[in-house]
Amino acid sequence: LEAVHARLEAELVAPGRAVWLEAPAAADEDLLRVHVSAHVTRLAALDRAGGGWLDADTSMGPGSLEAARRAAGAAVLAAGRALRGEGPSFCAVRPPGHHATPGRAMGFCLLNNAAVAAAAALDRLGARRVLVVDWDVHHGNGTADAFRSEPRVHYVSIHQWPHYPGTGLADDTGCGNLFHVPRAPGLPRATYVHDLLAAVDRAVDGFAPDLVIHSAGFDALRGDPLGAFTLEPEDFATFAREVRARAPRAAVMSVLEGGYDPPRLAEAAARHAAALAE
Repeated sequence: LEAVHARLEAELVAPGRAVWLEAPAAADEDLLRVHVSAHVTRLAALDRAGGGWLDADTSMGPGSLEAARRAAGAAVLAAGRALRGEGPSFCAVRPPGHHATPGRAMGFCLLNNAAVAAAAALDRLGARRVLVVDWDVHHGNGTADAFRSEPRVHYVSIHQWPHYPGTGLADDTGCGNLFHVPRAPGLPRATYVHDLLAAVDRAVDGFAPDLVIHSAGFDALRGDPLGAFTLEPEDFATFAREVRARAPRAAVMSVLEGGYDPPRLAEAAARHAAALAE
């Protein structure tokens, strides 16, 4: 986050192309549209105990729950701003969210930021249809599970296969609203770009979203220690531009997911955010 914030400050905020907004904590009513109450209660209990492990990958320390609530709150704030015509936002937040299922924290994720924003957009912020585009190198199993029976949400995900968490096969289509693009590691970067955008084309066919949410995972960069895709920073600007071209009337927001090479993560996030700001 320090690397991302420094790059965004230098390239967007200081030149006057963007402003920082403080993320509010998400309200329980927004969290409970996606997560079962037992999950939220478990996180709160572990927080009161000072932290601990939720699974082999996912832990909490002092302050983790507040950070997670603010990450989800940032996404809800961004959705509301976008839908009110106040412009796109990039939520530079951690922990990430797209592995958090309605009832379980996993994969570094405590609360599903993108899903919480999508549900709030539909239930109280005026959206009728939401498109979530996820280009993290890992499949967003939590987002898929949250909406697999919700036709008002179309979810597109390109992800490395086989890879954690072992979900997201192409034949997992939900209620016709899941568009999964599992791909082998090490393919030419143009293949990943083309195949993601082709899936977006399918997702918007007969479906005009009011809100586009990018689940912005920069672990799809070449050289990231947790993935083996071959994307370069400029590709994430391309995603912002090309998805906008396919849903030109939609409000847009983006929320940070993975990315574990700080300098490369920061460069790619800045390229993506700058494209959102165009």
